[in-house]
Amino acid sequence: VQLQASGGGLVQAGGSLRLSCAASRRAFSSNSMAWFRQSAGKEREFVAGIGWSRGASYYADSVKGRFTISKDKTENTGYLQMDNLKPEDAAVYYCAAQKIGSSWYSPSSFGSWGQGTLVTVSS
Repeated sequence: VQLQASGGGLVQAGGSLRLSCAASRRAFSSNSMAWFRQSAGKEREFVAGIGWSRGASYYADSVKGRFTISKDKTENTGYLQMDNLKPEDAAVYYCAAQKIGSSWYSPSSFGSWGQGTLVTVSS
């Protein structure tokens, strides 16, 4: 599965952005999807995930209530709606699919990755 992330940019603290993850085929109809982020000097961390069967969603505590993960009906594109952004949310955001491991929080649980999109939040 090939993934293409987009939608990053510069936003002021308190603002919003919507990231998109386009898949090469109907990947999300049979694959879970997740968003991770990585800032300079830090490890890649889980942000949000959505299961493929029931569409159950999961969030890191740091973004719960501010971010929303979803996927469209065609199952070709996933989204991460980010509201009330904070400077600490600034990072390169990656979408991932093909969950092969049991843990949502581990990058090694996912077999396919997009190239990343940069989110910058000014204070």
